[in-house]
Amino acid sequence: MGRTPRKFSAEFKAKVVLDILSNGKSYGQASREYGIKDSVLSRWKQEFIERAPLLFEQGAVNDERDKRIAELEGLVGRLALELDMVKKVSSYLNSRPSGEGK
Repeated sequence: MGRTPRKFSAEFKAKVVLDILSNGKSYGQASREYGIKDSVLSRWKQEFIERAPLLFEQGAVNDERDKRIAELEGLVGRLALELDMVKKVSSYLNSRPSGEGK
């Protein structure tokens, strides 16, 4: 049977890639040290470099996320108010004796 692929945390991957970049290690050296195929290390490094610019765009992402959260919180508040009103009206209508108000 085949082996189950190992899972590595994002922190571990970043540590390994930074080790390669900052210490000038070859993929072969890092592969032996960490016990990970050099093709995997190459892929991690490429992904790391491609995504690096996103770190500097976090402000815009957070602003959009905060705006959306505020919209959704407002919607939840309105829906909670509507639900409370419906419950009160329903309670009132169910408490009236039948035949009243006809």
